[in-house]
Amino acid sequence: MSVRRLAENNVQPAAFAFNRENSAWAKLAIKKYPKGREQSAVIPLLMRAQEQDGWVTKAAIEHVATMLDMPLIRVLEVATFYTQFQLKPVGSRAHIQVCGTTPCMLRGSEDLKKICQHKIHHDQFQLNESGTLSWEEVECLGACVNAPMIMVFKDTYEDLTPERLEEIIDAFDAGKGDSIPVGPQIKRIFSAPQTGLTSLNNDEKPKRAKAANSDKASVPPSNAAKPVTHDEATNAAIKSPSKVKTTKGAEEVTSKPAAAAAPAARTIKNPPLAEGSLGEKPAVQTIKAPAKLVSLEDKDRPVGIEKPEIVDDLKMISGVGPKLEILLHELGIYTFAQVSAWKKAERDWVDSYIKFGGRIERDDWVKQAKALAKGGEAEYIKVFGKKPR
Repeated sequence: MSVRRLAENNVQPAAFAFNRENSAWAKLAIKKYPKGREQSAVIPLLMRAQEQDGWVTKAAIEHVATMLDMPLIRVLEVATFYTQFQLKPVGSRAHIQVCGTTPCMLRGSEDLKKICQHKIHHDQFQLNESGTLSWEEVECLGACVNAPMIMVFKDTYEDLTPERLEEIIDAFDAGKGDSIPVGPQIKRIFSAPQTGLTSLNNDEKPKRAKAANSDKASVPPSNAAKPVTHDEATNAAIKSPSKVKTTKGAEEVTSKPAAAAAPAARTIKNPPLAEGSLGEKPAVQTIKAPAKLVSLEDKDRPVGIEKPEIVDDLKMISGVGPKLEILLHELGIYTFAQVSAWKKAERDWVDSYIKFGGRIERDDWVKQAKALAKGGEAEYIKVFGKKPR
């Protein structure tokens, strides 16, 4: 690794201090560590300093060392060792990190670097003329399947072409970086195949009934009970009842006409015995009715709004990531105030729509959104005792 040094003194600020919000956050961060181990907070505090000023200054390193009662040289060692810390000024609107590791290189990262050289500066870590942009090449950014990719501050932009990177750079240079969706820049869902899901695209998991007291998995006979689909149940309503006899000793089962409506959950009390079960009856088999699908036309869908000029960062709500924020925007959800006003039916609708398995309730999105809408990050820290994600 090349030697990393602090920026020249002529660009170093005379002093550094956390602003009021970050100071409160830093004190809480230090308290997370056991007594005598408070110096373990050195990396989080340096990252917070970088987020505040855009880069890690000499004054910031000295300030963190004082806060943690830590030798200055130890903090300096941390700051110069980890490449996540920027030791000289970077672009005020975007510092673009281009992944140059093998997968990205094979899929065109060299062309992306040429775009950065053309649009920003020929050399890495150099500002453009207006001081708004800078760039560097980095090691793996962790989304190899969506190569090539870049990272701007904490957000990644994947599946890039040189043309798309030019559009992204122009947007950030114009102060409109928030208008660019993060993640894949093509019609790809997360890291799924570009052509769409090819497996695991069914939410229902198959259930296999095992014969009681059987040491080995047995193959059910051809007349074993099978799950009844909606269409089969409907067709069964038009047919006359039939009797199916099971293995000797079991009761005789007579099927009755099914209702024309969707079948409710029902139980088969005496299913046919599986081979090798020694005559015991298998466990009671339950067949569930098809899960209810939500529709965009449902009355419980939260009311959406037109995109306002100022959009809240919904990713500050624990449980909401970049992809989920895009889905919420598609539903017309842009502000904390909207989420904080959701009723139980609306929360259940959104949870079913995004297939979140009840996490909206578990993470208490409404309480989080109320705190963020009331006083931003400071109020969130006051309510939850930690910084929002």
